[in-house]
Amino acid sequence: MDLFSKETIKNILPYDGLTAYHGIILDQKKATFYYDRLLKTIQWKNDEAILFGKKIITKRKVAWYGESAYAYTYSKVTKEANIFTKELLALKAIVEKESGETYNSCLLNLYHSGEEGMAYHSDGEKMLKKDGAIASVSLGAVRKFSFKHKESKQRIDIILENGSLLVMKEGTQKNWLHRLPPTKKVNSPRINLTFRTIEL
Repeated sequence: MDLFSKETIKNILPYDGLTAYHGIILDQKKATFYYDRLLKTIQWKNDEAILFGKKIITKRKVAWYGESAYAYTYSKVTKEANIFTKELLALKAIVEKESGETYNSCLLNLYHSGEEGMAYHSDGEKMLKKDGAIASVSLGAVRKFSFKHKESKQRIDIILENGSLLVMKEGTQKNWLHRLPPTKKVNSPRINLTFRTIEL
């Protein structure tokens, strides 16, 4: 499978889910523009989570934006959304056109280097639209992204390029875990935007 094909990959998962890698949807100039603007204008904060009854503060930073200031809970921590900025609205329009889906919120992650990552998980919060699409945009450092089937343990790896789009939907969250593995080979930051739909 050629993961660098300019054609949309219909489904990178072999079964039990639909995840399409659209490749680069923002050219270098646009990707750099949005990366710089988001780095400076987004209200970044260190992420917090409750694990085994203990409060954990991560090195990576996060931000939560939406169409209105609704609350959102994940990892047993509740956050209130900021209102979409003009840059996020512009990116949302591009992603909606490319993916054929609509979104009303966006969770952003800022990884300062390859040493920061994300453990295996699935996005199954109750407020998320059931089987709704989650569109992941990558800006900055190129990173490997991994899927692991919950039962068979089969693993699928993909390289997420600067300015690229990955769309997860249908059975992906139910049947697969995904993670951003840490690496010492990457020294530059990456911004990840995950556009999603919250049902209030």
